[in-house]
Amino acid sequence: MAADNSNLGVMNTGEAIRRARAEDLDLVEINPKANPPVAKIVNFSQFQYSLEKTERLRKAHQHVTKVKCLRISLNIGAHDLEIKRIQASRFLDEGDKVKIEVILRGREIQQNQMAVTMIQKFNAEINAEHPTRFDQPIEVAGKVVSAIIAKA
Repeated sequence: MAADNSNLGVMNTGEAIRRARAEDLDLVEINPKANPPVAKIVNFSQFQYSLEKTERLRKAHQHVTKVKCLRISLNIGAHDLEIKRIQASRFLDEGDKVKIEVILRGREIQQNQMAVTMIQKFNAEINAEHPTRFDQPIEVAGKVVSAIIAKA
């Protein structure tokens, strides 16, 4: 392609380089895997700037999903549980996933079913205002009972 975006057709490399030098521009290979390879006669610094600009725009509109962790215990107070619920709601609104962990200490290890029930209840409270789904089901692993929830 020429500087005025007109298609010059198929030509050999030497002819393309000569045309680019005649216009005081650069010959830039756009698609080397095409048959024949596609090249463009442009100002290379402007071409590079436009590529960087589109890359910056693409990155700006991209959200990286993070997993935020909330730890609760079996004997957590009602107000503390409410604070954790508000935090979880805020994390879900921001588009992040929430990992709910109940860490069992001492003799609490025998009460892992209570921890599972607590996570289900906690998820039900959050689900009342934000529809959620279990991204990772409730899992009992030794002293830790955990689940990951995400916005549905």
